[in-house]
Amino acid sequence: MNNLVRNEMLKIVRKKKILIVGAIIAVLVGMFTYAQLKETERIRERFGSVDWRTTLQQQIIDTQNRLASSGISEEWKSQLQLRVKQQQYYLDHDINPAEPGAPTFMRTVAENSITLLLPLMVMIVAADIVSSERSGGTVKLLLTRPVKRWKVLMSKYIALVLSVSTIVILFGLLSYLISGIVFGYEGWSAPVITGFTAEGAELDTRGVQMIPQWQYLLMEFSLVWFVAIIVGTLTFMLSVLVKSTPAGMGVMLAALISGMILSNMVSSWEAAKYLFMINLNLTGYLAGSAPPIEGMTLGFSLAVLAIWGLGALAVSFARFTRQDIY
Repeated sequence: MNNLVRNEMLKIVRKKKILIVGAIIAVLVGMFTYAQLKETERIRERFGSVDWRTTLQQQIIDTQNRLASSGISEEWKSQLQLRVKQQQYYLDHDINPAEPGAPTFMRTVAENSITLLLPLMVMIVAADIVSSERSGGTVKLLLTRPVKRWKVLMSKYIALVLSVSTIVILFGLLSYLISGIVFGYEGWSAPVITGFTAEGAELDTRGVQMIPQWQYLLMEFSLVWFVAIIVGTLTFMLSVLVKSTPAGMGVMLAALISGMILSNMVSSWEAAKYLFMINLNLTGYLAGSAPPIEGMTLGFSLAVLAIWGLGALAVSFARFTRQDIY
C-alpha cells in the first residue's frame, strides 16, 4: 500500500497540480488583501480614524437604515436583525470583532471561501484522479500488477486526502504570510466570541464563549478541512463513474453553485437540508450565522456531510471493483 500511495502522489506532483493551486491561492489572497486595505483606507477617510467602535456603530446604523426601507424580504430582514444584535453584543462587551492582523484576515477569508473557492481548488486535484487514467488507458497497465482493485483505488483516495490536506494548509499559510505584510502578524491571542445561536431573528447568547483567536482558527480550519475532504470524496466518486474529466468537473461545479443559490431560497423547503451543498457552510455555525433552514445545527450538518462522503466512497469502490476496465 505504501508503494501504491507513493506512486499516486508522484503522479499528482508531476502534474504540478498542487503548485498550480498554490499559485492561484497566492494570487487571490493578494487580491483579497489589497481589497481589505482599500476598505480600511475608505473607513479612515470617512470617519477620520479607524477606531473599531466608531466603525461598528456606523455599521449598526447603516443596517438599521436598510431595515427601515421598504421592499426588503422577511428572510433577509431577519438576517440583518440578527447581524445588528451580534454587533451590539460585541460593542456592549468591548470586544473588537475585526482585530487588525493576519489571523483575523485568515478567519474572514476562510469563512468566505468554505462553500466555493476551496471546493474549486480541491476539484482541480480530485476531478481526474481516476478518469484521466481510464481515458488515457494507463489504468489497464496499473491493473496488470498483482494487486487487488480495492487497494489500487484506496491508494488513490489516500493520495487525494493527503493532497487536500496540503491544499488546506497552503491556504492558511499563504493567507497568513501574504496578509501579514500589510496588516501585521499579531492577533493570535485576540478574544473571539463564539456560541451564538440564531432562532429566526432572535439571538440566543446563553451558550456564548470568549476564546483566543488561535483556538477559534483551529476549530474553523478543522471544519474547512472536513468540508474539503467531503467535496474531494464526492468529486472522487464522479471521477470513478464518469470517464470524461470535464463532465465530472461540470457536474460538481453545478452542484456547488446551485448550493450557494439555494442557501438563500430554501428556508421553507424542509427536505433541502439533506442536500450536501446546503450544509457546506460549517463555519457559519461558529460565527452564529442563521442556518439556511431553521433547526439546522452544526452536528446535523456534520452528520449529513459524513453520510454523503461515506455513500460516495461506497459507490466508488463498488463501481471500480466491478466495472469492465478492459
